[in-house]
Amino acid sequence: MNSLRTRIAVLLIAAIAAVVVLATFTATRVMQPPSPQATMEPVARQIHLTMTLMGHGDRASLPALQSEPAGGAPDLRMTEFLQHALARTGQPLEALVSQEPGQAAMTASVPVAGGGWLILAIPDLSPPPGQWRVLAIWLSLMGLGSAAIAIHASQRLVRPLRMIEDAIDKIGPDGRMRPIPETGPAEVRAAARALNRLSGQLGRAMESRMRLVAAAGHDLRTPMTRMRLRAEFIEDDDERRKWLSDLQELDLIADSAIRLVREEVGADEREPLRLDLLLAEIAEELRGLGQRVELAPPPAIEVSAGPIALKRALRNLMTNAATHGQGALVSLTREGDRAVIRILDDGPGVPEELLSQVFEPFFRVDQARRKTVPGAGLGLAIAREIIERHQGSIRILNRNPRGLEQICTLPCLAR
Repeated sequence: MNSLRTRIAVLLIAAIAAVVVLATFTATRVMQPPSPQATMEPVARQIHLTMTLMGHGDRASLPALQSEPAGGAPDLRMTEFLQHALARTGQPLEALVSQEPGQAAMTASVPVAGGGWLILAIPDLSPPPGQWRVLAIWLSLMGLGSAAIAIHASQRLVRPLRMIEDAIDKIGPDGRMRPIPETGPAEVRAAARALNRLSGQLGRAMESRMRLVAAAGHDLRTPMTRMRLRAEFIEDDDERRKWLSDLQELDLIADSAIRLVREEVGADEREPLRLDLLLAEIAEELRGLGQRVELAPPPAIEVSAGPIALKRALRNLMTNAATHGQGALVSLTREGDRAVIRILDDGPGVPEELLSQVFEPFFRVDQARRKTVPGAGLGLAIAREIIERHQGSIRILNRNPRGLEQICTLPCLAR
């Protein structure tokens, strides 16, 4: 019930169902048999007319008299109604209404002066048999028809919203999406036109941002080089080391910013890649740099990826755990058609209120770490950019009692 399409469909179905129920109630009232009083008065008039004709001696066209009343079980209630009707329409007469077992029709028996009984059939004015089955079929067809109409109408009403959702899913790393055909009703054309304008504006904004970051990173190189040369002439060794350390950090930030821009606009040529071998290679490389990295025996899993970009992303994740989490424990499993990489560490973790910010550029849990732990704060941002470009996902969770769990998923190639 949370989607607009479902709400519209339910509203339309309820409205149509209310109309159908009202029409059905009216139809069932019309199909009800007439009251006994309304049924018996025509029969009483026919009896009086027949008795009058018999009194005039015209018996040729009249029903033959019987020596006994009609068989069957007497119906006292209908007999009373008939006698009252006879009294209202003419001279009161004695009469008997009976009904044969298993028969719907009833018979009226009236004694005739001089002997014999006049037998007349009472017409059955009740609805035809099977009326409730016909009514059930009617309701079922109306219900199915109203549901189909309501669902079709709701789909057409929310089509512009669904088009917006599909368009957002198709936005590429450069902020652009494939142009949407501006066809259909006026509202749909207006929504498509607005989305195409938005795509152009996003693309231009992304290009402007990337040019700005790349230019800033490039332009910083020249003054940093001059500052580094001047720092070499500082006589105080401690002061010179501080200057060179700060310049090195500035250089790292500039390189990371340029690398992030390249990851957003660039794409390695994809090829089949053994993910287990790539993880083993990265783990061996990091152990060679003195970092604690353990890799559980991985199964052979193949993905389609750019080898350079994916290696950079996974190295950033594993380095993050090894640097900030006192070591990394890496495992690789296959869950359905997805390869799942889990990277565990035993570090202090991240406060829950800051978990949603860990992938933001230049984010630091503790700004004091900038003095002790090298890095520009762009490793996770670059990793997420690469993973999502490969139709994957990445999450970071706190472990209990301490540490972080990084979960990265990628689509596997068919076995």
